[in-house]
Amino acid sequence: MVKKNRFSEPSLLILISLAEKKRHGYAIMDDIEKNYDIKLGPGTLYGAISRLEKAGYISVLESQDRKKPYKLTEEGQIYLTEQIKEIQKVTSLGMKRLGLA
Repeated sequence: MVKKNRFSEPSLLILISLAEKKRHGYAIMDDIEKNYDIKLGPGTLYGAISRLEKAGYISVLESQDRKKPYKLTEEGQIYLTEQIKEIQKVTSLGMKRLGLA
């Protein structure tokens, strides 16, 4: 039996969260949980944030307190747009082949 899972690519969910506005780690986790009902652990979240930052898709902003806010970079916005278009193509074809479109 195949386990039913939702789509939960952490990097993509983080980029989508940051597309709306800058957020710190806890706010990103909270946004993802509220909108997708997916709970990311701190290790998963900060591992993905580190990879996204190294790739140049997000950047850290100056902070007045201990919380580090992140923002989507222009390169990150381009990457996110491409990924969403690719997902749309895949889902469109899937719906068509299932006879639902």
